[in-house]
Amino acid sequence: MLAKRKMSLTELSEKVGVTIVNLSILKTGKAKGVRFDTLEAICKALDCKPGDIIDINP
Repeated sequence: MLAKRKMSLTELSEKVGVTIVNLSILKTGKAKGVRFDTLEAICKALDCKPGDIIDINP
């Protein structure tokens, strides 16, 4: 979604109020969880739904 919105991780970090390090962990799939308010803020900044940015791998 970042590429589709032509937004950098730095820009998203500024809009959402989450550090670049934490966003990078989310982006690489290494996070064990995400708070709903963080997910909501990311979705608002990227104008998308949670299903657009979350992929569940069994």
